[in-house]
Amino acid sequence: MEYSKEFKAALSAFSNVEKDRLIFRLLRKDKLLSKKLYFELIDPETTDDKRNAMEENVEEKILLAAKYIGNAKYFLTIIRKISAEITEHIKITTDKFGEVSLNLLLIDKILDYNNDLSRQRFDNVYKLYLYLINKIFKSLILIKKLDEDYWMEFDDYLRRIQSKVSENHYLQKLCINNSLDLNWFESDKIPDNIDQIMKDIKSQGFLR
Repeated sequence: MEYSKEFKAALSAFSNVEKDRLIFRLLRKDKLLSKKLYFELIDPETTDDKRNAMEENVEEKILLAAKYIGNAKYFLTIIRKISAEITEHIKITTDKFGEVSLNLLLIDKILDYNNDLSRQRFDNVYKLYLYLINKIFKSLILIKKLDEDYWMEFDDYLRRIQSKVSENHYLQKLCINNSLDLNWFESDKIPDNIDQIMKDIKSQGFLR
C-alpha cells in the first residue's frame, strides 16, 4: 500500500503522545513487528546469537518429533511448525545466512532418520519427501543470491544431504522425477538460473 503525501503529513502532525499511543496500539496487534523492533532497538543478543539458539531449537525439536515419524502426516505437521519458527527468526533478524543454514539443518536432521522413513510405504512419506525437495530447491536458489564467500560454509550441509538422499531409494527417485539434480549439491555447481529452472519445473506440474 502506498501512502499519499497528505496522509504522511497528517501523521507527522500528531503530537508525541498521540504517536506513542498509535505505535503501542499497532504493536499489540502485530506481535512480529513488536519482536522485530525489540530486536533492532534493545535486544542484547546479536543475529548470530539468535541463529545459534535457533540451531539448538531445531535439533531438539526434530529429536522430539522423531518419535512420531511413523505417523508421516503428523510428523510433517510438526516439521511445518519448526519451519514457521525459522521463518519468524528470519523476519525478525533479516538473517540471510541463517535462512539457508537453518533450512539445510532442518533437512539434514530429518534425514538422520532415513532408516525409519525408508521402512514406510511410499504413499505415506510422499508429501514429506516433496516438501523436502521444495526446501532443497529454495535453499539452492538462496545460496546463489548470497556472496560466494559464504558458499563453502553451506557445502558441508549439502554434501551430507546429498549422501542421505542417495541412501534413500524413494527420495532419490522422487528427486529425479522432479528434476532435482544431485550434482547441484555443491554451491559452485548450482546453475545460475536455478530460480528459473524451479519455475519451469513447477509450470510443468511438478513439485506439488
